[in-house]
Amino acid sequence: MRVDFFKGAILALFIGFSGDLMAEDTDIQTLRAELLELRSDYESRIADLERRLAIAEQNAMQASYGALPTAAASASGNAAFNPAIGVIFTGNAWNYSGDPEGYAVQGFPYGGEAGPISEGLGLGETEIIMNANVDDKFTAWLTAAIAVEDGEAAIELEEAWVETTALPAGFGAKFGRFFSKIGYLNDKHTHTWDFADQPLPYQAFLAGQLVDDGLQLRWLAPTDLYLELGGEALSGTNYPASGRGNSGAGSYSLFANFGGDVGRNSSWLAGVSLLDAAATERLSGDEDNPLFFSGDSQLLTAQFVWKWAADGNWRDRNFVLQAEIMRRSEDGLYEGIGLAPALYDVDQYGWYAQAVYQPVPRWRVGGRIDALSTDNPGPAFDGSLLEAPDSDPRRYSIMADWANSEFSRLRLQYTRDDAGLAGDNQWGLQYIHAIGAHGAHTF
Repeated sequence: MRVDFFKGAILALFIGFSGDLMAEDTDIQTLRAELLELRSDYESRIADLERRLAIAEQNAMQASYGALPTAAASASGNAAFNPAIGVIFTGNAWNYSGDPEGYAVQGFPYGGEAGPISEGLGLGETEIIMNANVDDKFTAWLTAAIAVEDGEAAIELEEAWVETTALPAGFGAKFGRFFSKIGYLNDKHTHTWDFADQPLPYQAFLAGQLVDDGLQLRWLAPTDLYLELGGEALSGTNYPASGRGNSGAGSYSLFANFGGDVGRNSSWLAGVSLLDAAATERLSGDEDNPLFFSGDSQLLTAQFVWKWAADGNWRDRNFVLQAEIMRRSEDGLYEGIGLAPALYDVDQYGWYAQAVYQPVPRWRVGGRIDALSTDNPGPAFDGSLLEAPDSDPRRYSIMADWANSEFSRLRLQYTRDDAGLAGDNQWGLQYIHAIGAHGAHTF
């Protein structure tokens, strides 16, 4: 009996001890899970802080709101002057298998500055950028582009805007001359593009980029999901508008952008926009044989961007997938040399898709496809540049570039162009260098 008693006692102790071990094991697993969760949250916060630090370091280079003037300076009327100043240098060496002079896309007469890059060795735009806080409620930005035209330097005021910094409830406003927020690429500066030129839809529908004088209002929703809504009233001076119709308010736009993060590695952005522009004798086509359009032009765009970086580390390895689709509807009257005035009511489409991959630091490779399509405008346009093409214009581009830092980049690009009147093979080299203040790029 004593033996059975001891056996029972030992068995009870073993069971109790085993239960404690199981409980402790459960606690350990719980603690381990909590530790992993804390570590993941900690690393995510560190990555976010590193990103914010990088932005802060870049913004620190833009000497913002200077100190208030001293009493002596105030007495003399002199205030502090310390805007952030930067210069962007670009240049190209381009070769075409055909003749780029007189380049045209059948069914899509280019306007403004749209068209191929100049052949041979050439200096691209040199941008001088100045920006600073005006005071505690406004910030200002100026971009002057210096370009060589017909062998002579010409200075163009590209941007000159003031933006609010203290409106309540997530509202913001910008006024002056600025790049419209329609589409994804339109408000991106040329030195931030992944390819040396704009996709076909931007060239055909926006003459490259829409920049105009006006007012922009935005609202950022206080939600975990990024949501931005906005609208613009523009003067209607530049393509696809012209003539400053509607008493100097010839274009209006609405836009919505939303996005978010997927885990620690990925983020996305999607958006839609609508532009309504009034055109009065809008010029396009050959300078020696121009076309003029008067009427209404509407452009609807939709875009999607996906960005991936291993462990959230953008510097080492990343991948970007980007696509946009556009639909332009124009209703009005076309006329020009060799074309009798004719009613024009056509829907046109354009799209592009591109992917850029950075497998190792500093090196990137990418590919892009862009295309256009159009309705047949009718027999009145037969034999003119507005006649619908036999096949949809399309291009295929690949590029490889090397960035020694965020301030310098060298790029090699090849394009097979089946959009022009004849197929063309295009090779190009491009350099981009920046000195001085260099603000952080947007998503």
